[in-house]
Amino acid sequence: MQIRFGFDISYNLPAPTAMVLLLNTRPEYGPQLLMLEDLRYSCGKITETFIDSFGNRATRLQAPAGSLRLSLESICEVSGDPDPFAPAAIQHEVSSLPADTLQFLLPSRYCETDRLGPLAWNRFHHISGGWARVQAVCDYVHGHIRFDYQQARATRTAYETWAEQVGVCRDFTHLAITLCRCLNIPARYATGYLGDIGVRADAAPMDFSAWFEAFIGGRWHTFDARHNSARIGRIVMARGRDAADAALITTFGRHFLNHFKVITEEVSPINNTKINQPVLSMA
Repeated sequence: MQIRFGFDISYNLPAPTAMVLLLNTRPEYGPQLLMLEDLRYSCGKITETFIDSFGNRATRLQAPAGSLRLSLESICEVSGDPDPFAPAAIQHEVSSLPADTLQFLLPSRYCETDRLGPLAWNRFHHISGGWARVQAVCDYVHGHIRFDYQQARATRTAYETWAEQVGVCRDFTHLAITLCRCLNIPARYATGYLGDIGVRADAAPMDFSAWFEAFIGGRWHTFDARHNSARIGRIVMARGRDAADAALITTFGRHFLNHFKVITEEVSPINNTKINQPVLSMA
């Protein structure tokens, strides 16, 4: 299956502004891309590209005051299969977890394990560890939180999501991550593209999506507390402890959003040779 993906975003910047962008897909998607993933910007200068501490592909952009447009479009080859289902995946004892997973047991900016620990153990202690326990967390979060774009708030934490019972995909994800960590299951934040492939189309404008991955059965598995179902065609742009680590655009100064469009759709197969011409123009 081939998925056309991309975005067109514009800002107004009152002053020259430094930015860090996680707007490309993760480096491991390189072999699957059928078109050069060329991040385009209307003004300014890219000063550096690097791989951050979570393995995300990052770009440093110095933008002048005024209007800035960012765009990208590419095509990715994916399996076309839903998220893998692994009910036999076990929960590991903390003492046997790989060292690089331990940071995903700790509290982070949006995930207050100290405040939600009692809730997690009271609700889920009786469920066998591993897949069944993570799925029970997803079931609970999915049923407890009401999705509402109009209630989005960049500062809402996992505890506040639980208390307010409303949020968007990142809030569902933060709450599920926090409950998993409280139960000694490493959980990390993931964000990227998720189109309406194999499901009823959503009438709302397309947006980037957030979900999470839990380390059980010796590997990371994908879970989605907002949709609470296996989906087709996820494309990961960034991972981290929570949304603070995986912010797609970080600006070091004031900014005002003018335009925002995300594209994620299945397309007919094209030649399996990579194409170096970008589709989106900067006109």
